[in-house]
Amino acid sequence: MAKADPATVEFETRAKNLLKAELKRRGVTYAGLAEKLAGIGVSENERNLNNKISRGGFTAAFLLQCLEVIGATDLRL
Repeated sequence: MAKADPATVEFETRAKNLLKAELKRRGVTYAGLAEKLAGIGVSENERNLNNKISRGGFTAAFLLQCLEVIGATDLRL
């Protein structure tokens, strides 16, 4: 497997940390996030969410879905 581009890894890490921080700020667990995502038709279980978010290589659409369902209306980068 080829080593990931360092610039990409940096931004994946930033996206992962941003999402984790927003979840923590709102007291939302991965189980809670799974329930909220199910409400908009996104099927993910707690374990899958943990793995996906820990890797950090998720899509912008997934990030926006998560932020939407937890009620994040603005972000600080």
